[in-house]
Amino acid sequence: MKISAKTEYACIAMVELAAHYGSEKPVRIRHIAERHDVPSRFLVQILLQLKGAGLVASVRGAAGGYNLIQPPENVSLGQVMDIIIGAPRENGRATNASPDSPAVKVLTETWEEVDSVQRRMLNDVSLAMLLEQVRARDEQMYHI
Repeated sequence: MKISAKTEYACIAMVELAAHYGSEKPVRIRHIAERHDVPSRFLVQILLQLKGAGLVASVRGAAGGYNLIQPPENVSLGQVMDIIIGAPRENGRATNASPDSPAVKVLTETWEEVDSVQRRMLNDVSLAMLLEQVRARDEQMYHI
């Protein structure tokens, strides 16, 4: 599975927003960028895209930033990725060989099945689940 930098940054930003869900104080782009070593110029574009999709809200002003709108358990990794890279298309796989070839048909069906399993897995992983794992690792780092 190939993940673009933009998709990775979007997922990182959403986990960070999930960590602050319910807080009155919005999360600043600079905080996310510095904490995770992510270029802030990309985060601006990404968060605007996520805002347009209705997952985050922005707060203007000196104390402004972004908030996650929905509870972290209601937002899946698959949702975030679909917003950034677009939802997968059915039968979107092109072939360079003859589409009438039995081998091509079997391979295409297999690839579609793998894609389907991958989509289900990504949709089963919520931001809350990811956040729980992040917090567990954070605690381990401080106990070393």
